[in-house]
Amino acid sequence: MVPIVAFIGWHNSGKTTLAVRVVKHLKEHGYLVAVIKSSKETGITFDHVDTDTARYRRAGADAVTFIAPDQMVMMTAAPVMSLVNLVQRFFSHVDIVIAEGFKDEPHIAKIEVTRAADDLLRDRVNGVIALATDRTMNGDNVFRLEQSREIANFIEKRFLENSADRKEPAARVFHQENKIKPPLCRLQKNKKILQSI
Repeated sequence: MVPIVAFIGWHNSGKTTLAVRVVKHLKEHGYLVAVIKSSKETGITFDHVDTDTARYRRAGADAVTFIAPDQMVMMTAAPVMSLVNLVQRFFSHVDIVIAEGFKDEPHIAKIEVTRAADDLLRDRVNGVIALATDRTMNGDNVFRLEQSREIANFIEKRFLENSADRKEPAARVFHQENKIKPPLCRLQKNKKILQSI
C-alpha cells in the first residue's frame, strides 16, 4: 500500500507552506508524489495561480487532487470512500501521498503543524507521528516550521527507504516515456511475464 502522511493543524497554521516544501524535497530525492488537499468550503475554483493546489503543482507534485463537499477535482463528484481507499484506487502508482487535512481519518500517519497559540490536535486525534511548530517543545519527532528538509528526510526514512513497494527507476522511466497510465503499465508487464512462461 502507498504510505499516506497528512499535515494537520488549525486554519493559517502553515500546513500548506510546510507541505509544499516537503513535496519539493521529496521530488528532489526522485520520488513520485501525489497530493490530496481537502476543504470544507464549497464552490472553490481549482488550481488558479494563487491557490494551494497551484502551489503543490509548482512544487512538482505528480498528481494533485482537491476534495470539497461539492466536488473532487479529477472531474468527478466527491467520493464516498475513505482516504485510504481513494489512494488505493487513484494513486497506487506513486511512492507516497502527502495529504492536507483529514485529521479524523483513523488509519493514516499525521504530522501536526501548530503555532504558539494553537491547542494541540495530537491530544484529540489518532496517528500523530510528529509535530512541526514554532513553540519550544521537547520530545521525539518535534520539528521547527522551517525544517521542511528534515521533515522530508524523516518521512523518507520512516516510509520510503526500505519499502518493498518502491518502484524501480527503470519502471518510472518506462512509465514516463511511454505515457502509460500505471494500471495499464502493470497489465502490460504482467502480460509479458505470462507470455514468457
